[in-house]
Amino acid sequence: MSSPEIYTLAQLAKLKIHFIGLGGAGMSGIARIMLAKGFAVSGSDKNDSSVLTSLKALGAKVFVGHIKENLADAQLVIISAAITENNPELVAAKQGGIPVVARANALAWLMSESTSVAVAGTHGKTTTTAMLTVALQSAGADPSFAIGGTINNAGTNAHSGSGSIFVAEADESDGSFLAYKPSGAIITNVELDHVDHFADEEAVFAVFEQFVDSIKPGGFLVACGDDSGVKHLLSQIKRSDLKILLYGEDSNNDFRLDRINLAPTTSSAALTITGRKIGELNLAVAGKHNLLNAVAAFAAGSAMGIAEDKLITGLKSFTGTRRRFELKGEVAGVKVIDDYGHHPTEITVTLIAAKNLAQSGRVLVVFQPHRYSRTAVFSHQFAEALANSDFTFLLEVYAASEQPIPGVSSLLIIKDMKSDQAKFEPSMVQVVSEVAMMAKSGDVIITLGAGDVSSLGDPILQALANR
Repeated sequence: MSSPEIYTLAQLAKLKIHFIGLGGAGMSGIARIMLAKGFAVSGSDKNDSSVLTSLKALGAKVFVGHIKENLADAQLVIISAAITENNPELVAAKQGGIPVVARANALAWLMSESTSVAVAGTHGKTTTTAMLTVALQSAGADPSFAIGGTINNAGTNAHSGSGSIFVAEADESDGSFLAYKPSGAIITNVELDHVDHFADEEAVFAVFEQFVDSIKPGGFLVACGDDSGVKHLLSQIKRSDLKILLYGEDSNNDFRLDRINLAPTTSSAALTITGRKIGELNLAVAGKHNLLNAVAAFAAGSAMGIAEDKLITGLKSFTGTRRRFELKGEVAGVKVIDDYGHHPTEITVTLIAAKNLAQSGRVLVVFQPHRYSRTAVFSHQFAEALANSDFTFLLEVYAASEQPIPGVSSLLIIKDMKSDQAKFEPSMVQVVSEVAMMAKSGDVIITLGAGDVSSLGDPILQALANR
């Protein structure tokens, strides 16, 4: 990739911009914002999708498949992390001397003229970013936003707002979030993940330290004071100009949750700021992790001067994001949930919420590990996390962009699980049939993982209906 220039919005407006990998969540969001601003946008993706159809309707020139002719007279090329060096469009762009930049740089340019908030952390980024966005919208701020998932309230993952605030999900997976240089940031937690990129936990802490250093002078940092990784990170920060706001349950936090109540489909808690009672935080989503995400959003909104009562009201209206404990439907008393969780910590909190939803019923899981590298490192932790279910069907590993690692498969996980609590079944068709036959009224079936396991929700519902 060429060294990116810094483009202002006025300069971008004069360019013909081409996206390679247009259909991805992050790429499509940036394209959507650019189209709303009247920029000339084209793009390609390997497969057709509803995302491409919607972008075409907004004015993008869309191509299915990658050939060098798709570039046409493009003056700037934006690529996703999934694009390989031998992609014919990328090769042609380099040969033609067309500037090629990563998605993160393009998003940084869009954010540069706004009061920007970047939401980072190993877990909870998408939901926290969505919560902050909905709360700001409810308060009348009309922020721009770019999120790695679709907000249920808005029906989209990106928007070019009329307000001065830009909210963005900041993905640490390849370190590219260092390009954002936000006015303020949220860090929900810090622990080892993305082992295809980070050699160890210290490498993760190092990139988060750089992220904190990238916040603009005099900016703010909202961080979870309960998280051990955050505590370690804060002990390494040397900046004195940042306004640091801590949130959580512990008494050392500035924004503190108390009297937590976790119902099957909702959650609530009392919220205080340095001992001052603000009121009751009532959410339409379940789980203590979502209460923590909501407090992070509240704290960031407060740091930008948004009225506390408006933030509370906005958070109450939040109804979730796609693929985050998303109810796909219910048949014969069996609920089918889809969730993106693909790290042991995420799986644990998701299954605790699922057990609370099921009450006296069972939680039946269809889990698809994501990436061979993650499976190799976390196989034992996956087994421990999945033990929170009543039964787990293990699909084979979803490779993403990785080549198989010899000896690494879902069998690494199942060998650490009880034989009467799990089954390795690589056939999706067979899993759909078996989980539907096993389920009884009151049970919760959850499809779990960051791969194409999400496509099984509707077939499972159909199989339940056909019993």
